[in-house]
Amino acid sequence: MTALAERVLEGDVRAASRLMRWIDDGLEGAAAELRAIFPRTGNAYVVGITGSPGAGKSTLTDRLITICRKRGLTVGVLAVDPTSPFSGGAILGDRIRMQDHAGDPGVFIRSLATRGNLGGLSRATGDCIRVMDAMGRQVVIVETVGVGQDEIDIAQMAHCTVVVVVPGMGDDIQAIKAGILEVADVFCVNKADQDGADRAVRELRSMLELRHALKPQPVYDHDEHHRMKGAPAKVEPRDDEWEPPIVKTVAARGDGVEELWEAVEKHRAFLERTGLKKAKERTRAATQFVALLRERLLSSALQRLERERGRLEEVASRIAERAADPYELAESLASQLAE
Repeated sequence: MTALAERVLEGDVRAASRLMRWIDDGLEGAAAELRAIFPRTGNAYVVGITGSPGAGKSTLTDRLITICRKRGLTVGVLAVDPTSPFSGGAILGDRIRMQDHAGDPGVFIRSLATRGNLGGLSRATGDCIRVMDAMGRQVVIVETVGVGQDEIDIAQMAHCTVVVVVPGMGDDIQAIKAGILEVADVFCVNKADQDGADRAVRELRSMLELRHALKPQPVYDHDEHHRMKGAPAKVEPRDDEWEPPIVKTVAARGDGVEELWEAVEKHRAFLERTGLKKAKERTRAATQFVALLRERLLSSALQRLERERGRLEEVASRIAERAADPYELAESLASQLAE
């Protein structure tokens, strides 16, 4: 095992920061270090905080860190910020809002840029979660960039996904249309001191009730006296079904945040009781493996393209001038890689 990997496993923050930088920059040495620490991962509980920009995710994350520390839990935070399409840099402002924990050795906060990735997460997020896991962080909170309705990647990375909404998010039809709401394990209505908070809660409850209405109805049957018997008036959730709770908070004042963390803990107990935690782990492993495979295959394909047909820019120019067929090129490269 390398010296850097050993230091990460000992909880060395500087070593972990260096490895995360290697991962984020795509340096070759990162893969060997990740292989070394991988057997010691799988212990952290990953909580995703997602929602629209301005919903108060960073302030909420800051309050959740405080609660976890009061309970004696070590915490790692990955705050994903948008990358500028012009400079390639990121403001990384979420970490500024969490400065109260900067001197706490039980808290490690790392900012990541999206690097242009859609879905609200950086391609390096999964590997950085593993680094925090390997260094002994019991809870890893991932705060996504807040891209709106398509921000569902976090549901495949986290054990528990908290979707943060605020009053005035739109009418109930829009709430139902928003795909991001379908990935929630816990709903948080933040800024609940503002007008419209109760309406937001009602809209979310309506959406959850609609889910039940869309489920297949029980089959009507006859009893022992050949009388028709129907379904009960209200179908209660089964033991293996999770009903996402709705928690109202005012993160700026800390109101309701204790209740929010209790909801997260209840979801964790539910996953462990039903065995669904292992299913979440398999989904997370599959997502990260496919992402890694896609990255490796794309890199190999581009290298082969450059060797045989020229640089990507040159090939793109020929395609734009209709001097080359992109479909034939892609099929040819895919066939060669499969050999």
